[in-house]
Amino acid sequence: MTVSIGSDHAGFIYKEALKQMLVDDGYVVLDVGTYSAESVDYPDYGAAAAHLVRDKHADYGVVICGSGIGISIAANKVRGIRAANCTSVELAQLARMHNDANVIAIGQRIVSIELAQEMVRVFLTTEFEGGRHQRRVEKIDELGDLQ
Repeated sequence: MTVSIGSDHAGFIYKEALKQMLVDDGYVVLDVGTYSAESVDYPDYGAAAAHLVRDKHADYGVVICGSGIGISIAANKVRGIRAANCTSVELAQLARMHNDANVIAIGQRIVSIELAQEMVRVFLTTEFEGGRHQRRVEKIDELGDLQ
């Protein structure tokens, strides 16, 4: 499985730790940056990681900023992306099970690194339930057609 990963400066430390964890767990990781703690703009990295998922170069994405909010909003601007800003293992699991989320967003200032690692592992190993949730996900995807 291939995972894209990106962060701004406020998520850089977690990005590096999560990238190493993913490599150690056997995933192929596509790192879109940033590559230091120097101030950068989170939309650039959220969109870059999301584009890799949209274009099927990656199966899933992981994006990190200070709160997880801004970078998830940026990732969600990419058509076909369903990025979920998660703060618990339960939310990471439900994002996959019920929403077929394909990108997880994490706030480095909000959760511990241990929790972030557990959320990513659960996110990547949880299957979408489909069924009644499929219709709802399709409606979300169709919202882009209304603009």
